[in-house]
Amino acid sequence: MASIKKQIKEASWQSNPIAYQVLGICSALAVTVNVENALIMGASVIAVLSGSNVAISLMRNVIPHRIRIIVQLAVVSTLVILVDQVLKAYLFEASKALSVFVGLIITNCIILGRAEAFAMGNPPMPSLWDAIGNGIGYTWVLVVIGAFRELLGGGQLLGFRVIPISFYEATGYVDNGLMVLAPAAFILLGLLIWVSKELGGAKGNE
Repeated sequence: MASIKKQIKEASWQSNPIAYQVLGICSALAVTVNVENALIMGASVIAVLSGSNVAISLMRNVIPHRIRIIVQLAVVSTLVILVDQVLKAYLFEASKALSVFVGLIITNCIILGRAEAFAMGNPPMPSLWDAIGNGIGYTWVLVVIGAFRELLGGGQLLGFRVIPISFYEATGYVDNGLMVLAPAAFILLGLLIWVSKELGGAKGNE
């Protein structure tokens, strides 16, 4: 149990896929307009990452080395299609909000990176914990950015009003236009990476 906790902590904090490895940046900039989108995107990535890591690990000894990337892409794309269909069936509005970025999980460097770097050389259970740790690390970064953008952009958090609308009306606007745009996510992501390294979370600070 201690080794599992250490593995998850290492993957989600010290070698965080976004804050340390700087992977999955596109979705971090695109789907973090609010916390709900960030949570759903994070859950989708965790599901795909866990399934692909376990599947690749189970097949690692029978996959020909020369076509391993093709096999990995086939596994990941199958899981992404399944996740996309589940979202369309049960969370249709969220699926529309996330648009093409669910499908683009196929090209997410975190997914293929963990399959190649970890699942191809380790048993299924360690591969699963590695996937969960990296998925949690990816998700908390998206949620933090989404929370700041939703709160400062429109004064809400998970749809609940936190900052009075009068605060924005006094400026002549109904929201903070900068925070709902991608440049705000880029600025917040840079600040988050900096804070993470200052706190000793990312290995880049060592």
